[in-house]
Amino acid sequence: MRSRRLAVPLALIATVALPLSACSDTGAGSGGDGPIPEVYAALYPLEFVAAEVGGDHVSVSPITPAGTDPHDLELSTNTVARLDGSMVVYLSDFQAALDDALDVASPDVTLDVAEPARVTSWGLEAAHGEDEPAHSEEEATHEGGHDHEHSGATDPHFWLDPLRLADVADAVADEYAELDPDNADDYATNAEHLRSELEDLDADLATGLENCRTHTIVAAHEAYGYLADRYGLEQVGISGLDPESEPSPARLAEIREVVEREGVTTIFAEQLVNPAVAESFASDLGIDVEMLNPLETEPDSGDYLEAMRQNLETLSTALQCS
Repeated sequence: MRSRRLAVPLALIATVALPLSACSDTGAGSGGDGPIPEVYAALYPLEFVAAEVGGDHVSVSPITPAGTDPHDLELSTNTVARLDGSMVVYLSDFQAALDDALDVASPDVTLDVAEPARVTSWGLEAAHGEDEPAHSEEEATHEGGHDHEHSGATDPHFWLDPLRLADVADAVADEYAELDPDNADDYATNAEHLRSELEDLDADLATGLENCRTHTIVAAHEAYGYLADRYGLEQVGISGLDPESEPSPARLAEIREVVEREGVTTIFAEQLVNPAVAESFASDLGIDVEMLNPLETEPDSGDYLEAMRQNLETLSTALQCS
């Protein structure tokens, strides 16, 4: 969906400069000869989708540089100015610096993927009680009767559910087609092809994680709620959705009980989060640490599909799946 935002003072925008990767000196709006301007994607999974769906008709650049934690994105005023005349694909209420930037920048089009991604607040007390997660009918069919632990805040990591990412691809294709109707069939075909690949990935994940000795993921932070819901797993985060939050002694004691009760053999750390707490805790418990990729930044090699299959291999080994 397109959105327009009201202006607020430039002072609200962070002043640390992080240049837009792959930007040319000509700035935004110079990416194509056709009717679609330069596309800027807020973070790697959106960049992957925007490029796959756009194909040769669209030029896509990331807003969050590779290797940068998107939770901590900061933008200079010069960087914000490059968004003028562009198309921005983003997730609202995730990156405060970008939300503020869109209040003062003048992109031609903004596509907020929150609705097609169906971003979720787990454990909504008002509607579901304190410990019961909220699910759509579709999501409920994938539960497998497992419980889930979530922080109660809105979880942005929808892209770890491949079918939600496929829905976002459809929304991007629709937006491209509206801007460039002459190539609408190409965008639809690209989105259909990407959906097929994501459905194959979903099937592989469902099969690979179906028969496991344990279904509990103990992770550095709660990035895996959508993956857990889709494939009948239980997520236990050392910290919450904010990877920088420090776990309390009481929280660590709770996780220790889970590890012992469920026979957990592995704590999952990740590239962009300091693994010291996870490594120290795992050492204290006498269990392993493995890297699991929340796909918040571009993989060191390969693409989204390859990184997710590497995640499947890592999970399958750690959870002792057959």
